[in-house]
Amino acid sequence: MNKPELINAIAEKTALEKNQVEKMLSVFEDIVTDTLKSGGEVTLTGFGTFSAKHRGARMGVNPQNPSEKIQIAAVTVPKFKAGKTLKDALKK
Repeated sequence: MNKPELINAIAEKTALEKNQVEKMLSVFEDIVTDTLKSGGEVTLTGFGTFSAKHRGARMGVNPQNPSEKIQIAAVTVPKFKAGKTLKDALKK
């Protein structure tokens, strides 16, 4: 499911207009992004937790020339940990 399909599904289930759902989804994305940038995490009980994880710098292999070593820079990446309710729902 992509973003437009998600917007349509939410609009159908909530009887809201698509533009309202699109605005709410956009605001949700902005809030999660801003929270992760500031070092926080967003927890939706039962669904999961969005957080940011720091990956340190490390040595890697150049995929175009496997004998060559390259330095991979440190980076902060998003992480999602599924909650118990979501995990249980997928087991059935």
